[in-house]
Amino acid sequence: MEHEQTYGRRPRRRGRKVLIGFVVLLLVLVGLLVVADRVAANVAERTIADEVRQQVAQQNARSSPPEVELGGFPFLTQVLDGRYERITIRLRDVQGSVQGDAVALPSLDVDARNVRASLETLRTGQGEVVAETVNGTGTISYQSLSALLDREGLTLGEQDGKLAVTAPLDVLGQRLTVTGIAEIVVGEQGQIALRFENLDAEGLPDVPIARTLLNNFARSISVDVPLPELPFQLTVREVVPRPEGLTVTADARDVPINSVG
Repeated sequence: MEHEQTYGRRPRRRGRKVLIGFVVLLLVLVGLLVVADRVAANVAERTIADEVRQQVAQQNARSSPPEVELGGFPFLTQVLDGRYERITIRLRDVQGSVQGDAVALPSLDVDARNVRASLETLRTGQGEVVAETVNGTGTISYQSLSALLDREGLTLGEQDGKLAVTAPLDVLGQRLTVTGIAEIVVGEQGQIALRFENLDAEGLPDVPIARTLLNNFARSISVDVPLPELPFQLTVREVVPRPEGLTVTADARDVPINSVG
């Protein structure tokens, strides 16, 4: 009887071994698929990064090498489906020139969602690659803005969520310190303008000509901000002062991203 019970258990052990072997094999296959998926995504990311670098150069701008990340998993199923959940492009130290005025963006992050690109388009490089929505967030340095205003000693910064200015000014033989807040205006086409009004200076003489000189100074530093051409048809929608600079938010819809192809 004892021998019969022992003999009856052996098939169960072998069955468990087969099951364990199958699970191990499945895990190995899944691991290989994950590796293959990540390798394919890395190749695509490097290709996109190279195309973005060329686009930046064509716009007479400079930046650190673009960083590209393809979102969504698995990547290969997105290739077969022809639709990609998300493509994130990060540019650092972006510098451009508009009418001779240098404008610096220490960072520019671009987020493209629901990108449509057929497998044939990716294989041949022919056809359209279209993002349903593209959102960009960039930073304009205060140093770059101060250089644009070109007033000795002038500094800009964030104060209570607003753009504040401090600058020296000679008024009727006195050296005064001007302070005030700028109004940031975003036009319909995404143009940015700084409008300085209601400036003040401690010790300002209480005579009309002193106030006129201060108002003239305010008008002289009220300027349009020449941004470099933003990629992917991005249009500026909002500008908010932050401690590190002016944060610019831009967006676009149904954008052809030919460089991805």
